[in-house]
Amino acid sequence: MTFTLIIGNKNYSSWSLRPWLFLKYHDIAFEEIRIPLYREDSKSKILSYSPAGKVPVLIDGDIKVWDSLAILEYLAERFPHTQGWPEDIAERARARSLAAEMHSGFTALRSHCGMNCRRTPASKQLPDAVYADIERISQIWQQCRQQYSDKGPWLFGQFSIVDAMFAPVALRFYSYQLATNSEAQAYISTVLDHSAMKTWIDAGKQETEVIAAFE
Repeated sequence: MTFTLIIGNKNYSSWSLRPWLFLKYHDIAFEEIRIPLYREDSKSKILSYSPAGKVPVLIDGDIKVWDSLAILEYLAERFPHTQGWPEDIAERARARSLAAEMHSGFTALRSHCGMNCRRTPASKQLPDAVYADIERISQIWQQCRQQYSDKGPWLFGQFSIVDAMFAPVALRFYSYQLATNSEAQAYISTVLDHSAMKTWIDAGKQETEVIAAFE
């Protein structure tokens, strides 16, 4: 069983981080192919792996899966022991809703606080729309940690797909020093203190490519 994960720059590609973290967290072996983004040949290289022309892409034999959430769902099906979603149906419905909300929402935060592992943590002036995203995310993290703290340190106790989806957001909160509540701050620490996240961040810091739009 050999998986290949096509990713972009570790310093910038939040979507690539999500399935990469899930694979690493569960010690699932895979080959990694990194394609630096926003170069003249980036699109053509990615298109050789995915018809969508975007990263990440997971290759499992003859099967190709693109889009971070689709990859996470696929991995959870292939490896049931990972328990990608909570076992309880109500918790599972909530976790799926939150993952989907992350997948399609918070565009203001993503636009004005791009993921950048090399950024020296510091605050900056942000439009009101970003603060609305910060408030909602803080609420999500606080409510989940208050309800499921007895099951473990992740959003629903045990690490799941929804944690992989929110991991780059935790990094953004740290990088831009976004104010939040104590439960959310503890969750950010849980994410950033994990060895796999540290490995990704360290690798991102070592990259030499600079994408001006994300600096």
